[in-house]
Amino acid sequence: AGAETVKRAVELDLASRFQESLVCYQEGIDLLLQAVKATKDEAKKYRYRQKISELLLFSDGKYHKQIRIEENATGFGYEKLFQEYLTEIVSEVWVEDPYIRRVHQASGYSLYNFLRFCEMLVKGPCKVKTIHLLTSYDEGSGKSEQISGLEEIQQSLRNYGVTLNIALSSSIHDREIRFNNGWMIKIGRGLDYFKKPQGRFSIGYCDFDLRPCHETTVDVFHTKHTKKM
Repeated sequence: AGAETVKRAVELDLASRFQESLVCYQEGIDLLLQAVKATKDEAKKYRYRQKISELLLFSDGKYHKQIRIEENATGFGYEKLFQEYLTEIVSEVWVEDPYIRRVHQASGYSLYNFLRFCEMLVKGPCKVKTIHLLTSYDEGSGKSEQISGLEEIQQSLRNYGVTLNIALSSSIHDREIRFNNGWMIKIGRGLDYFKKPQGRFSIGYCDFDLRPCHETTVDVFHTKHTKKM
């Protein structure tokens, strides 16, 4: 499987499809790492390690892409934005967003947005087992609503075999989402980049692909994370 994945990565690289190629390189490296752990043959371990080193150098592990979401643009639901980075090897996700707080429009429906993000992870091709959320306290009257909402999401995810770890901080400012396959996405407005729907029964209320967006910038990075071989 690792050899086939690497072969596919090379083909994509030669076709200048660098983003897809990088995903395949990373999957190939992870499969070879699993092979290193599984075999007791020292000669095979050495060959696998050599190949992993070559792939790390070849893929370089650096990537940056910027997506500009214009004011009132549509077609930027979470699946469209994140799906290509949620490969089958993704099992752990980190979300840092200071405004995962309330369900009211004044706060951007941020708890519902986070819930929809979690739904995407649950039904995606990846096998997510752990989600880490770092957000800030709601210092007003919505604190109890924030805590109860997050705990309800936590319990619901548990029914799907997913653990949600929640940490609250008074000093968090950055907004970023990281996957354990090396991809990191930074959105200027965090998960709350959708506009208020015109009504509860208007197009775009349920389907985020049809919901107009606020203007924001999305930066996608890939960083070569090192593992012990």
